[in-house]
Amino acid sequence: MTLQFCNAPEGATALENTVETMTDPSVIPKALATEASPTETVPDNEQTTPLSGHVKTMLENYFKDLDGHPPADLYQMVLQEVEQPLLEAVLTYTRGNQSKAATLLGLNRGTLRKKLKQYDIN
Repeated sequence: MTLQFCNAPEGATALENTVETMTDPSVIPKALATEASPTETVPDNEQTTPLSGHVKTMLENYFKDLDGHPPADLYQMVLQEVEQPLLEAVLTYTRGNQSKAATLLGLNRGTLRKKLKQYDIN
């Protein structure tokens, strides 16, 4: 699924690019590693903006790019744009192990399977 915006292709592209960057499998394991030591710290030069900060910034840009047009079904659009790459990245991280992926996501395995089917993720 791709973002559908009312006459705001720049906002759509920007939001899609940010979501792809935020859910890059090479970045996700660092953020979701459950076996890291609680005392382990990230060097100052490796600290990044939290996911919520990126989403907020991209939504602000999206609203600016609407040029007066009303957004449609914004909640579902953002949820789907974040959820699918999140599921894909976590499955990559767990090497396809759905039980581990479900645990990492805080979902039961049945819910994860339903979401995988919804997004046609194998």
